[in-house]
Amino acid sequence: QVELVESGGGLVQAGGSLRLSCVASRRTSSTSAMGWFRQAPGKEREFVAAITWSGGNTYYADSVKGRFTISRDNAENTVYLQMNSLKSEDTAAYSCAAGESMVVVSTRPYHWGQGTQVTVSS
Repeated sequence: QVELVESGGGLVQAGGSLRLSCVASRRTSSTSAMGWFRQAPGKEREFVAAITWSGGNTYYADSVKGRFTISRDNAENTVYLQMNSLKSEDTAAYSCAAGESMVVVSTRPYHWGQGTQVTVSS
């Protein structure tokens, strides 16, 4: 069993920044890659960004490229999502996810966190 716990959400003005954190209870072969998804009210959940523990390879959705940065701290089993230049359309519940590869974590993750709310006011 792998537990993912997110933190760092909140209310921010447009143009501002937030950093989300996701702590994994342990790392296994099924958590070789970590990612972030978001879901806005009335919309489908969408992929945001992903990273591998080994090598730190990253992958981003086009909608956040250049504004969001995903990173990891292997020693702390923690993945971060630094969100800059936030827009009202970034408002959503952000969830951490884990999977055995970049492809898996960005499409059909094995593990999910509970989510943290990000609200961007215009």
